[in-house]
Amino acid sequence: MTIQKRLYLSNILMIIVPVGITIVTAFLCLLILWAVLGRTTGLGFSDSEDFLQAQGTIALAVKEALNTNHDEQIKRLNSLSRLLDDASMSITILEDGKLLYQYGATSNKDARLMTAVDGMGEGGVLSTTDRSLFADTLLMGGKSYQLYLFSTPRRYTYTTLKMVFALSLLILVAVIVLSVYVTNFFLTKFVFQKINQPLNILTDGVHQIRDGNLSFQIVYEGDDEFAAICADFNEMAVKLKHSVEQTRLHEESRKALVAELSHDLRSPLTSIQAYVSGLLDGIASTKETQHRYLLTIQKKAEEIQHLVSQMLLFSKMELDEYPLHPESMDLKQGLLQFFNDAQTEYAAQGLTITYELCDAQITADRAALNRVLTNIMDNSVKYKTKEQGVMHVVLSDTGDGYQLSMTDDGPGVAHDSLAKLFDLFYRESVSRQNPQMGSGLGLSIAAKIVERMGGAIRAEPAYPQGLSLLIRLPKDTAYVPDTDR
Repeated sequence: MTIQKRLYLSNILMIIVPVGITIVTAFLCLLILWAVLGRTTGLGFSDSEDFLQAQGTIALAVKEALNTNHDEQIKRLNSLSRLLDDASMSITILEDGKLLYQYGATSNKDARLMTAVDGMGEGGVLSTTDRSLFADTLLMGGKSYQLYLFSTPRRYTYTTLKMVFALSLLILVAVIVLSVYVTNFFLTKFVFQKINQPLNILTDGVHQIRDGNLSFQIVYEGDDEFAAICADFNEMAVKLKHSVEQTRLHEESRKALVAELSHDLRSPLTSIQAYVSGLLDGIASTKETQHRYLLTIQKKAEEIQHLVSQMLLFSKMELDEYPLHPESMDLKQGLLQFFNDAQTEYAAQGLTITYELCDAQITADRAALNRVLTNIMDNSVKYKTKEQGVMHVVLSDTGDGYQLSMTDDGPGVAHDSLAKLFDLFYRESVSRQNPQMGSGLGLSIAAKIVERMGGAIRAEPAYPQGLSLLIRLPKDTAYVPDTDR
């Protein structure tokens, strides 16, 4: 259940529960009030007609009781006690002027009422504001019995009514207060627990991230609003970990960049200094020697320029400051043009280019793609061991894209070094001992360009020898082939 639904249900129950308890309690109080007043105060005998009816019933019962022997008389008269209590009446019976039986509460006005009614001669009913008397004379078995029935219905009823009503009101107020408190307590607990628990989980997660545990993931099984928050927190933690890792890698790359640049610049700079010193010291005494020294200095300067150019390009790509300008292009035609333009140059360096190309349409930056091809071709020229090497290029359709395979017949690369070829400044030990063979930047730049064009590059050993670089490029989904061609 969501927090919103819990709050909605809580607000409804905060009204319904206390009101329901109050209604039930009020109903019970009314029942108790009616029962108490009906049994103890004669609430039903509110006028003289009711009183006369009650005294007539009791008088008849007294006559029946007196029409027995003495022991039976007392027994039967005692049985009238409940009837007298229900009617809130008291009784006094005189036998020949002597007290025979008395039951119920008396009043200091009873004697005067008895004297007054006796003066009436034949008995009857006599009432004051707060006391009523019914008197009758019975002649039975040669004896004279005086029957006196007293009642105080109205005053006693109102007093009792006030007390019972006040008590009922007090109970009702107490029940209302208690029901509101208890309902509020349980409903607050019902809602707060579902808020407090995920808040504690989120707090713990924040502390874990603060303390450097970027791999921490919140486990929350609820289906309320906090589920989305916890999912976003986990996603944030993953992205934060990735960002920190990328920052660390960039920092390591920067340090490696500085260290490797210093290493790779040291050798050509040392050579330039040595040849310049030879020229200044007159060691190169002939024009031929001087010309050879100057050509060497020029070559070393070109190496430095190429290295700095590669470094600048790689830095721009790391900082996303090297924009690509993708366009729909015919890859087959682009490759044919590149090989036609470069074949003579690479042939002079001892590298022959052969190719098998299929029709292909991609979206790519032509200049950036040519740089990838150039870096791979240059890499093959530097590491070839034969006087005349061969680079065989195959472009094939893989269904979901195209694969450009560039395979040379050079010495190849150890199997455990294949995955590292595209790392920054990675070079096998043989090339590290001979820096002029490469800086290790060419394949790193090629990999970054291919990745930014939505492709991927990997290396495989070629058989019987050599190295294959496999480039996968996505198809141009917006291209519609001309079926009429």
